Formats: sequence, C-alpha cells, structure tokens
Amino acid sequence: MFRNVRFYRIKAPWPKTEDELSEQLSKLAFKPCGPYSEMSSGWEAPATELPDTLCRRLNGADLLRLRTQTRVLPAAAINEALGDRLKDYETRMQEKPSAKQKRRLKAELREELLPKALVKSERVNGFYIHALGLLGIEAGSETKAERFLDCLRIAFGELEAVPLIFDKPVSDWLNAMFLGSVPENFRLGRECRMQEPTMGGAVVNWKDIDLSDASIRKHVIDGMRVERLALEFDDIMSFVLDQNGAVSKLKFVGDEASADIESSDESQVAKQDAQFVLLTGTLTRFVDGLKKSLGSYT
Repeated sequence: MFRNVRFYRIKAPWPKTEDELSEQLSKLAFKPCGPYSEMSSGWEAPATELPDTLCRRLNGADLLRLRTQTRVLPAAAINEALGDRLKDYETRMQEKPSAKQKRRLKAELREELLPKALVKSERVNGFYIHALGLLGIEAGSETKAERFLDCLRIAFGELEAVPLIFDKPVSDWLNAMFLGSVPENFRLGRECRMQEPTMGGAVVNWKDIDLSDASIRKHVIDGMRVERLALEFDDIMSFVLDQNGAVSKLKFVGDEASADIESSDESQVAKQDAQFVLLTGTLTRFVDGLKKSLGSYT
C-alpha cells in the first residue's frame, strides 16, 4: 500500500469523526481536468467500493487519497506543430517572425492542442495517526508531499504541518547504527549510501552487501557520513531511512498474515483495511522506537 513515507507533525485540531473528515475533504473533492486545464487535484475515496466516503478511519488512523489529473502534451509534439506554423507565417507575411511573435504563436498552438491532449492520473495516499499527531504521505519527493499538504490546507481552510524533527539528528543515529550501535527491535539491512562531508565530496552506494564488514565500516570511521541506510524493524518491516527521516522501499517481510490477506476471499475493502491496520500499527511502534533513540519530536 505504501512504498515511501514522509512524516509531518500536525499542530492543529484534526476532525473528530470519519464523517467530519470526509465532509472537510469534500470541499476539494476531485474533479476531472477541464478542456483548458493542465492539472486538477482533489480528494477521492480511498476505497473504490465506498465511493461516497473520502476517508477511511481504522484503529485510530485515517486513510486519505489525493488524485491529480494532468493533460499530457509533449513538448516535442508542440515544437513539431510550431515548425509548421512558423513556415506558414513566413509564407503569408514574407518575413521571419520575431521572438515575440514566436512566443505568441506557441501560446496559441498550445491552447488549441490542450483540449485534444490525453489525460493521466496519479494517486497519492496519506494517513493520519491520532495517537501520535502524525501525518504520513506516500511521497518520494518533497514536491509531491507539498502538493498533498497544499490540498489538505485548502480543504481544511488552514493547517499547520511541519516535517517530523527529533531532538537528536537522524544522521548521527544512522552513523552510530552503521558502526554497530543498533537499538532493540532494529537490524541492519544490506544497503546504504554514504558521502564525504565536504562540498561535492565523493558518494558511495552499497547494495546487497554485508554492511558489518570492517572494510566497509572503515569509510565511516575515516569520516564519511551515512545518508541512507537499509533497516529492518520488529522482524516484520524492511525499509531505507534517510538522514531527513524519510522512509523508502518499505515492505513487510517474514509475515504470513500479509500473504494471507492477499490470498483471502474477502472483499477488496476488507483486504485494504487489514493492510492499513498492519501498516499504521507497525509505523506507530516504529516512530516510538525512534523516539527512544532520538528523543521527543517537535
């Protein structure tokens, strides 16, 4: 369900019930792109079998889904059509178009082609864990996460959301773990990225390798900093954690219950609900585990 997670601390009241949250999100419900719109974003039902509910509250956590639809108008297609338009201009006017005229012709052409362009949709899931006051967004980049937050602010009217920051830097913790100081419930994976601290310093990526090897650890002992580190938590979840606290490559391992969920005869909603409860329950324990090592968060 989630491969990437960026955490944000919500410093504002959150709707008390599922119905209240759904009503708030309906203020920016998804609408398809109009013929002259390049992009449209809005909230849609996270469970397709329940199209009238714009959120799903389970076991103290809310599931949200943002849909963004864009019109696909490749620059190469515009430039090819613009070439024909410029030739036509030269034939009619017996002169080459100025830079200003080229820009005008390109803008006119884009406006003509936009309604004919195909559309594509991207969906970004998010969750809010009430006990922690944390919002998690399935985003591999800050840009995608910010779009999610902007749409949430529009729906709520206002919303104060800040990146999750602990008392101690995550980067120091990653270095300490890489060198062997691994706390309870965590275990080193087989992937990391490290970089020299100087501007433009060398970068080294290690994949599918024993990170406890002395020759690899020597790079950090000699001064390199760990930027990303593969970890396992509770023998159930594997992921890569970066120095900013963002999670990527998240998956559940060694868990028969997860396989049973996928192969069961239950409805799609029931399967999704079970996966969501597993995800948010594990991530709640994960964040609590981080707090033990890094202190409180703000």
